[in-house]
Amino acid sequence: MIKTKRLFYFSFLFCLFLGVCILTTALGSKGKSKNPDLNVLLITIDTLRADRLSCYSTQHLRTPNVDSLAERGTLFTKAFAHNPTTLPSHANILLGLTPLYHGVRENANFIVRAEFLTLAEYLKDLGYSTGAIIGGYPLHSRFGLAQGFDMYDDDYETEEFQKLSVGERKAEDAIGEAIVWLKTQKAPWFLWIHCFDPHDPYEPPEPFRTQYKENLYEGEVAYVDHELGKVLNHMDEKDLFDKTLIIFTGDHGESLGQHEETTHGFLAYNTTIWVPLIISLPGLKPNRIEQSVSHIDVFPTICDVLDVKKPDSLQGISLLPGMKGKNLPKRTIYFESLYPHYSRGWAPLIGFIQESEKFIESPIPELYDLDKDFDELHNLAEGEKMSTYRKRLAQVVEEHSHLERDKARQRIDRESLERLKSLGYISSPQVTRKENYGPEDDVKVLLPYHNRAMKALNLYREGKAYEGFEIVKGVITERKDVDIAYTNLATMYKEQGKLKEALEVLELGLENIPTNYGVILAYARYLGEAGRDDEVIKFLESSWLPPMEHDPELWNHLGVAYFNKGDFDKALEALEKARSIDDEYAVVFRNLGNVYLSKFLKSRDLGDLERTTQNYEKAIELEPEYASAYNSLGVAYREAGRLGDAMRCWEKALELRPDVGYPLLNLGMAYMSKGDEVKAFDYFRRYKQDHYSSLPTQERERLDALIQRCRRKQ
Repeated sequence: MIKTKRLFYFSFLFCLFLGVCILTTALGSKGKSKNPDLNVLLITIDTLRADRLSCYSTQHLRTPNVDSLAERGTLFTKAFAHNPTTLPSHANILLGLTPLYHGVRENANFIVRAEFLTLAEYLKDLGYSTGAIIGGYPLHSRFGLAQGFDMYDDDYETEEFQKLSVGERKAEDAIGEAIVWLKTQKAPWFLWIHCFDPHDPYEPPEPFRTQYKENLYEGEVAYVDHELGKVLNHMDEKDLFDKTLIIFTGDHGESLGQHEETTHGFLAYNTTIWVPLIISLPGLKPNRIEQSVSHIDVFPTICDVLDVKKPDSLQGISLLPGMKGKNLPKRTIYFESLYPHYSRGWAPLIGFIQESEKFIESPIPELYDLDKDFDELHNLAEGEKMSTYRKRLAQVVEEHSHLERDKARQRIDRESLERLKSLGYISSPQVTRKENYGPEDDVKVLLPYHNRAMKALNLYREGKAYEGFEIVKGVITERKDVDIAYTNLATMYKEQGKLKEALEVLELGLENIPTNYGVILAYARYLGEAGRDDEVIKFLESSWLPPMEHDPELWNHLGVAYFNKGDFDKALEALEKARSIDDEYAVVFRNLGNVYLSKFLKSRDLGDLERTTQNYEKAIELEPEYASAYNSLGVAYREAGRLGDAMRCWEKALELRPDVGYPLLNLGMAYMSKGDEVKAFDYFRRYKQDHYSSLPTQERERLDALIQRCRRKQ
């Protein structure tokens, strides 16, 4: 009993101490800068390999504007990211903490917690105006990095960015907005410019597309360099270089096929964690530093330059002594690549760099001498005793960890997951992870199978269907646990109109990896599209299925299945569950409207009609270009006697989706009810012209009768 009380007392004191530490961190920037007129400009370029900048290597392309920064500042030849993905890397930069401490391990399902002090909050407390121009969706404010910014420009509602298939805005737009903001500022200011362009897919505008048609990635880099020239020219014109600390870096690199990795996010070789870092400080001579540094050093360096107290929590070091010609202290740099671990349940991959040694811990460990083998072609681990390196790594992990880092794991909404998926990031809170991993679970072993499955889908869409099918079937034959092989093969069958075969493939996937989220989701979706509602219900209510508490889409599929069967109460129960998980999921509100409309048409209960209208209106509020929601809202308005409002909804639906027929039919019926057979005839004629062949016989006969009736009255 005494022992228990002592344990409770110690735990209470520890929690009290932890709370004080967090509070101290949040208040750590109190004070005034001794360099009050020095502005701070942070430029981060997404997916930027250091060796594609001519100040680092002349083998690829010229980047004169970045080179001009290097010529006036300090270039760090060995700067490393701690993560090869966007959100964690920027959290490392803006918090001055490793992912072991702040807990953000990949782009999906992680959010920067509010109690952590950001660089923007720190500078704002010093009297700085703070602005951020964000070029890519993984840094949307909903992920937590907007803390402390007076202006955080991630509002893309007037751009194509709002479409789920788009995840970025072009550098010219980001740079243009940055210059507009700068023109309104008085010193001191802090501006963060983020350009997303080098991220896959590589789509540089002209003339860079033509000039770099053999290497579009390099075209993106050249384009960004060109656009950066505009902000640098503005600074030159306004004499800002002598008043501004400039930090230029990349969040991570890009493999471009090296080590069998096409892009980034899976492995942690130097192709993806070696990044450019250039720091330009007025009055300091240009310099070149060969010692290893990292992203967490940016925050403390800014503190040192401004001559203010560093927040106690910062885990990096100031690079200012090195910039002044002194040696930096030797230390260990932690890194990790956990996207495949969280998204697919593959073995985790973590490691450290210490001087010339780089150790990668995974089921197949790796050790490299970076002085002799910076490209990491010769793994030295086989001949070394790994226990020493594992012990050193364990010490690094313990030193950098925060006991509450898992709190950064949070569910994000469906729209966010879809947008991240459009950029190639697929993740789920439901993925099953093992307690122990073997060599067969190593990312290096599994990635080639993933690549083959992706190649198969690309070949299929290039018109090489047979070759694509053979490759992905081969993957499934060789490895039964590669989720994307099943989902890609099912997609290929579905696009050929072979829904039965697609479902058979997914059933095989469920046999081999029964808890895989991607396979589960695709199977539920395809069952619904096949009209097999009883099977949807049986599948989604199976006791063996992983918990659905975090997934509104599965609940939505269940609700639709019950709706199709006419069980409105159970449909509403499932859809309300989906809404409670994600109250910004427009599809759910549209489907709730459908259920209440059907209830109203059966019971004529005006309460159901009111709920119908409310749900359709909410769907449109969340997704202003939701054509089917406009069409359905028009039906609800018509039932409420608001024909004018109904017609405006149908016209809007037709504007958004000219290929959909129901607004044409509804508008034709509306004009008939108003006695305008001429306009009614025009809408019926257009409906017949575009959709007649797909209508069942009874609907064709009804349409023909309406057209004849209009002709008789003209």
